[in-house]
Amino acid sequence: MLASFPSHQSVGIFVKTDSPQVIEVLALADLDFLVLDAEHAPFDRAALDRMLFAAYALGVPMLVRVPDQRDATILNVLDLGAAGIVVPHVDNAEHARDVVAAARFVGGRRGISLSARFGGYGTRSRRDAIAIADQSMIVCQIESAAALDNVESIAAVPGVGALLIGRSDLALSMGEDDSGGPVIMAAVDRIVAAAKTNQLPVVMVCANRAEAHEFAAMGASVFVVGSDQSMLRNASKQLRADFPRG
Repeated sequence: MLASFPSHQSVGIFVKTDSPQVIEVLALADLDFLVLDAEHAPFDRAALDRMLFAAYALGVPMLVRVPDQRDATILNVLDLGAAGIVVPHVDNAEHARDVVAAARFVGGRRGISLSARFGGYGTRSRRDAIAIADQSMIVCQIESAAALDNVESIAAVPGVGALLIGRSDLALSMGEDDSGGPVIMAAVDRIVAAAKTNQLPVVMVCANRAEAHEFAAMGASVFVVGSDQSMLRNASKQLRADFPRG
């Protein structure tokens, strides 16, 4: 489980490719965490199992960005051993409370079967399995005008472990063309302030190191920088540039 992000600035990437070998390679990079993107990449239940098995076996904390807020979706990824969940489109405190309830045994409504990976396939005691599982990280994405309006109450919901700022969707929702413009930067300031009031880390999705530094100065401490796909693409483009044709 990932009960909390490290106190230092921490960095991870999105994983969008259905390959356990990708997890194996990334485990050698000593990243703080990975985020399996089941919202925007094609991961069915069997693929989730493969990828989470690899991360679990290698001791790499892997969150799953789930495609929806349904109880069955959240139960599935946590049973498979995810270190936590990243939940899109949390627009108000009711959504946040509902997500927390779906992810928690004590005080929540998560169904239990110790035969799943999180329970050590029946080898963990019920008490230990519940205690460990109820520490899993819950990250709520703030990515709409409604979520921005309600961010203070979302951040105050017990069990919410961090806020992730989805600037692209936030800009779309607010009718802004520039996800780095002054309106969105003001929104980032408001979200960071709400998180700080409730002692929550802020997670920023960034394209590169320079962008991460910019948001670190604004109060973010957790960074998801690109993805396995963007790293492969960028490295390949650089290789092509290093060997020009003709």
